[in-house]
This record gives sequence, structure tokens and C-alpha cells, in this order.
Amino acid sequence: MNLNPHIKAKKNSVSAIMFDVIIALVPLVLAAYAAFGFTAIWLITTAVITCLVTDFLFNALYAKKYNSFLDGSAIITALLLSFTVSPLTPWYVVAFGSFCAIVFGKLLWGGLGKNRFNPALLGREFMTAFFPIMSTAAIWSTNSIRNIKDFHLFANDSLLGMYSNNLVFKTTGALGEYSMLFIVLGGLYLIIRKRISWHIPFTILTIFLCGTWISSAYDLELKYSIAGMVLGSIFMATDMPSSPNGYPGMLYYGSMIGLVSIFFILGNVRFEYLSYSILLLNGFTPFINQIFRPRAWGEKVDYAVKTEKIFLLTLAIITVALAIITLHYYDFIKYLIYIYIVYITFKFNFSFIKNIHNPI
Repeated sequence: MNLNPHIKAKKNSVSAIMFDVIIALVPLVLAAYAAFGFTAIWLITTAVITCLVTDFLFNALYAKKYNSFLDGSAIITALLLSFTVSPLTPWYVVAFGSFCAIVFGKLLWGGLGKNRFNPALLGREFMTAFFPIMSTAAIWSTNSIRNIKDFHLFANDSLLGMYSNNLVFKTTGALGEYSMLFIVLGGLYLIIRKRISWHIPFTILTIFLCGTWISSAYDLELKYSIAGMVLGSIFMATDMPSSPNGYPGMLYYGSMIGLVSIFFILGNVRFEYLSYSILLLNGFTPFINQIFRPRAWGEKVDYAVKTEKIFLLTLAIITVALAIITLHYYDFIKYLIYIYIVYITFKFNFSFIKNIHNPI
């Protein structure tokens, strides 16, 4: 019997991949600590402990697995979720979001590698749905305990010096957005280690920046965080289970996230524009994989049919995006969360529970 297709190199094991992602995220923890001290560490620790305990208890209860939480995926979910919140977020809200991220974003789908949506972003939307304080301006009015500006890269009173300092350390936004430099270095590390590819982050940021440039030409004011866009593009949109497989699909997926993000910002989605965009495209990932699947040997591609499918898919994505803008305007997004809870609970009890015993 030939077992070679089922042998995995140690460097490509789940734990090895997760360890590399954690390495890439650790500098962002240090930046958060530099900005808000133990307040940041307390929120991050709350998320990590909640995710680990939830993962352990659920797997022990349903799958009789007692060490699955050690694969590192729960820690990554916790870090990414905590990086999307303000340092003023109450700890119990972070704990609630972390619990929901693991249960409703990962475990009820059948476990690691089977989730349709990014767990960290899904957990964040649960927080927003059940705790309206998450979308208020007051929670984002933060004052750092430190205001480090002098890195001696360039003259501090020059325009170049100001921008270079802001790239290294700027204490505005969510906990994971304080150092653009660390975010980019983490992304480069993951690309070098071949844990992610450049296609998704590149297309997201390219289309998004083109959209902001076009909007500025028409005097449209866009409020967004470029550090948040880079963080989400590198660490969240590239989540392997919820993003496309092939490079053509990745390019389309990233382009649509960038485009839909512009739509959401123009639609007055103030704080959730990127999470909405990524989660929306997560939902369309199976269709993207189907349309952009590799051509089988000897198979002829009907480009007219394929173009039509891409057009209809794009139209469907834009239509759903406009529907989400409308629901957000009337504060109905929370009802989508309620429907999702009912759906995933039903699917787990009648279908997905079988996947728990089948590892990826």
C-alpha cells in the first residue's frame, strides 16, 4: 500500500503553521503593550484564556479529544480577535466574543479547517450584535500611556520624519493597528515561510487604494484605517479554510474584498467595513473555487461561459453588499447573527457533528 500522499512534512504540520503565525503576531502584542501597558495585555490574555478553555471543553465533551487546543489555532483566533477591539473594550465583552468565535466560528462547523467564515471576525460581529458599545465613537476615543515619536529615522520636524514615525508606532485604532511596520514584517515572514501567498493582500490593498484615489477625485471623504486594512488583508482574509485555493480565485477574492470595503465605507459603515467585507467573501468562497477551479487535463475552457459566471457572481456579491449596507443602516445586522446562530446550531446537530471525528 502506498501511503505517500498521506504523509505530511513536519514543517507543514498544523502546529508548525500555527506557530509561524503566532511568531508573526507577537510583535503586535508588544506594540499594544507599548501603547496601553497591562490594559492591552489583560484584554489579550482574556481572549487567549477564553478561547483555549472553550476549545478544550467543547472537544473534550463532544469529540473526546483532550489536547486539540494545543495546536495553536485557538491562540491565533484570540490574538486576531483582540487586535480588532479598542483598548477600552470591557473584558467581559472580549471574553464573550472569544467564546463565540471558537464555538460558532470553528467548532460547530466540525472543528479546525472546516469553518466557512473567519472565526475571529465572526466573534467580533457577535460582540457588536450583543454589545452596541462596540460601535460607539466613545469606545474608540483612546489616549495612549506612551506617545513614542522619536525613532531618529529622519528629521522629526520634516514630513518624511512624521510619516516614518507613524509607520513604526502610532497609537490610534484597535489594539493590532499600532505598528504598520510590525504588521508588514509579520506578513513578509508568513510569505517567506510560505504560510500565505501575496495574492490576497496585494489585490485587496491595490483595489482599495485605487478606490480611495477615485473617491478623492470626486471629493468623497472616506474614513478608514490603513493599518487596519493591512492587518485584515494579511492575517484575516488569508485564513486558509475560508479563502479560495487557487491563485486566480485568490486574486478575484482579494479584489472583491477591496471593492466591497469601499462600498461599505461609502455606505457609512464606520467600524465594521473590513470585517463585513471579508465575511461576505468568505460566504462566496465555494462559488469562487468552483468558477476558478484548475482546468483538467484535456478539458477545454469556454471563456464566454466562464466570463458570464464571473459577471453573475460579481453581481451577486455587490447585491449582497448593498443589502448589508441597508441592514446596517437600520441596525438589523444583529438579526443576521440570530439567524446564523439558529442555522449553525441546526447544521451541527444534524450534520456537522459527524465532522468532529474526521480530522483535516
